[in-house]
Amino acid sequence: MRVRVLGAAAGGGFPQWNANSEACRRARAGDPAARPATQASIAVSADGVRWVLLNASPDLRQQIEATPELHPCQGLRSSPIEAVVLTNGDVDAVAGLLHLREGTPFVLLAHERVHAALDANPLFNVLNREVVQRRHLRPGSWQALSDAAGADLGVSVRPFVAPGKVPLYLEGQTDRLDTAAFTGDALGLEIAPTGREAPRLVYLANCARLDDGVIEKIADADLLFMDGTLWRDDEMIRQGVGCKTGARMGHVSMSGPDGALARLRGVPVGRRVFIHVNNTNPALLADSPERAELEAEGWQVAFDGMELSL
Repeated sequence: MRVRVLGAAAGGGFPQWNANSEACRRARAGDPAARPATQASIAVSADGVRWVLLNASPDLRQQIEATPELHPCQGLRSSPIEAVVLTNGDVDAVAGLLHLREGTPFVLLAHERVHAALDANPLFNVLNREVVQRRHLRPGSWQALSDAAGADLGVSVRPFVAPGKVPLYLEGQTDRLDTAAFTGDALGLEIAPTGREAPRLVYLANCARLDDGVIEKIADADLLFMDGTLWRDDEMIRQGVGCKTGARMGHVSMSGPDGALARLRGVPVGRRVFIHVNNTNPALLADSPERAELEAEGWQVAFDGMELSL
């Protein structure tokens, strides 16, 4: 199974359009230690021809153009993108769907809560339902993915509910903002070749807390993509660019006693990669002490164009 990182950054990308931090200035200046990145998404394929996207970032058109495997290659209108799997309903994950509105068939898979959010927004009706099939993800069950014509794609997913929160644009409709919700607002994905449960990829780019249930899903993965939004929980407050902690935003931090480095230390994982990294996170910089620390723990930071295989 082939894996391609389309985008490695959190919302806003790196550098972020309105951010004037030292890190963003270094990225704009072409500093090789501050590698620019688009917003998080990966693509997987069993055959290298037909591809499944995990989330559709706002930068999707740019990501497609930067990825020859995703270029049209049959007739005047076509796409190797056969399916899009959404792990949440945040703008970072769904806005790219609007780039896929020109009438080429694909399958859209999401939890029923995410489908409900899309259904409630008439803007997403530009995805013609006669062309773009909307299918539901069923947490806890392996689902073999097929294209719009029903042909097997050779890739299966098993979604699991992860601690998370409602999308920012729906916060006014709930009072569950400070605690993790277990309703399907955030999903992790186990991914494997159809008919087998190994090798296994776990994609968990949005996660508010690494509880024992989530760690059980991660254990023994051959490849893990883990939420790396912030280095520390109060990062944005300390830098003076926000008033929310990482936990309040629905993201576990890299560092700290409850962070990914500590909680997953000793958990058997083949290859571990942080993705969805915010522009405030010092680990984005290849020459930072934070990057050195996570690499010493066996972690990598994803980058746009990164290629892996299982």
